[in-house]
Amino acid sequence: MTEPARVEAFDAVDVIRAQRDRTGNSEAALRWMVDAYTREYVTDAQMASFAMAVLLNGMDRGEIRVLTDAMIASGERMSFAGLGRRTVDKHSTGGVGDKITLPLAPLVAAFGVAVPQLSGRGLGHTGGTLDKLESIPGWRAALSNDELFAQLRELGAVICAAGTGLAPADKRLYALRDVTGTVEAIPLIASSIMSKKIAEGTESLVLDVKVGSGAFMHDLGRARDLAQTMVALGTDSGVATTALITDMDTPLGLAIGNANEVRESVEVLAGGGPADVVELTVTLAREMLALAGQPDADVEAALQDGRAMDVWRAMIRAQDGDPDAVLPTPRETETVTAPSAGVVTRIDAWDFGVAAWRLGAGRARPQDPVVHEAGIDLHVKPGDSVAAGQPLFTLGAADASRIPRALEVLEGGWAVEAVAPATRPLVIERITA
Repeated sequence: MTEPARVEAFDAVDVIRAQRDRTGNSEAALRWMVDAYTREYVTDAQMASFAMAVLLNGMDRGEIRVLTDAMIASGERMSFAGLGRRTVDKHSTGGVGDKITLPLAPLVAAFGVAVPQLSGRGLGHTGGTLDKLESIPGWRAALSNDELFAQLRELGAVICAAGTGLAPADKRLYALRDVTGTVEAIPLIASSIMSKKIAEGTESLVLDVKVGSGAFMHDLGRARDLAQTMVALGTDSGVATTALITDMDTPLGLAIGNANEVRESVEVLAGGGPADVVELTVTLAREMLALAGQPDADVEAALQDGRAMDVWRAMIRAQDGDPDAVLPTPRETETVTAPSAGVVTRIDAWDFGVAAWRLGAGRARPQDPVVHEAGIDLHVKPGDSVAAGQPLFTLGAADASRIPRALEVLEGGWAVEAVAPATRPLVIERITA
């Protein structure tokens, strides 16, 4: 006997029209739309229309909360209740040279807090944490749940690939947004990020919302809106959440790539490293530890005395990596020098991110490989004085044919002038519930 067809509770066209005409959708209608799309009853074309209506008309706090909760409900939820440690996570909206997760996770774990850092890969001009770590010979990103929990119990930190069971609705919608011009919709960005983080099961969360040329958000007002929306979503879901809005007009640190960013992260863990990377690592660690009940933790001491480095080395070994291995270096390099004496006034994060991508450090499609040794090493930062002929930055690639195209995008991406530039702080604002 033929199984009777399922009677759907709503019609996708009605949900789309309500979003288009700003008449509002009920909670049940929004939950149905996400569930039906996950089941492939709602088509890509229909969900694309819905996403465009959200982009154009926005959503209120309650609607975004329902959308996020529906995306969480599309998959599994993890729980770290049995760990015996407080849990806190960090999420960055992405930038150029943003390797902060690498020194941050072991630093926070050095204080007995569990950091379940489920990370992703890079696409386009922004790098992925897993791509960076895979520069280390033997290191593996994929862990079973048993391995993940065991590492958190023993070491306090894990950086690994997120499982496919967390918010599968987001995976479908994320891919659709990328090809339908709806990536910029703040309700969709916020629900995408927070559905995965809430499903992950962390008790508390610190968000690093980037703003500037190399960030997803170029405008401070929109970055603030996104941060406030995500903090509200976390708070409404019982996750203690704060956000920092941080500058991404200039790349973080001196290394842009994969292997070279790992080297720079190890320098920070050894008590050195570029001042901006250290500042942001320390600031985020303080935020995370405050949410985990340790507001007075001396995070600088843990970088200087080797505690954070010990956790890092143990983390790498636990995932079959060799913390002492020689990291790959580029076969082909080219250094750009200052044409005249002056002050470095600009190193544009977007241009340098795209240049590193063209060198092979990033990917154009999710299935593309990355070249771990490819990237850019900066020798100066904005505000530094330089002499004529002084090295400004070095491009590295496995294939010399990639260098001209990278140099092409960097034309106009940096400047040496007579007068020092105005600066803004690295950490611009702090957002709380």
